[in-house]
Order: sequence, then C-alpha cells, then structure tokens
Amino acid sequence: MSSYGKLVEVVEAVRGDVEKAEAGNKAATSRVRKAMQEIKTIAQDIRKEMLALRDK
Repeated sequence: MSSYGKLVEVVEAVRGDVEKAEAGNKAATSRVRKAMQEIKTIAQDIRKEMLALRDK
C-alpha cells in the first residue's frame, strides 16, 4: 500500500474516535493522540518520497 493510501486509511479509522473525544470520552482522546502521532510519521514519509521523486 502506498504511504498516501495508508494515511487516508488511518484518518478514516480515527474519525469515530474524534467524534467520541469531542463528546467527552477520555479514552478516545488517547486513541486520537496516538493516531495523530502515526499520521505525523506517515506524512513525513510521504514528504521524503515526494522529495525523492522531485530529485530523480
């Protein structure tokens, strides 16, 4: 799976937890924070891939 596809998958997977966190569910806030860290890592990987494509 491409990095972009993985990013989209993680964002879609965390959507329900974001709604729960906004409603006051404290456990969901932890899951959202964990997912955001994963999204950050994936975004950095995508950035590296795009720089590699540019420099080819």
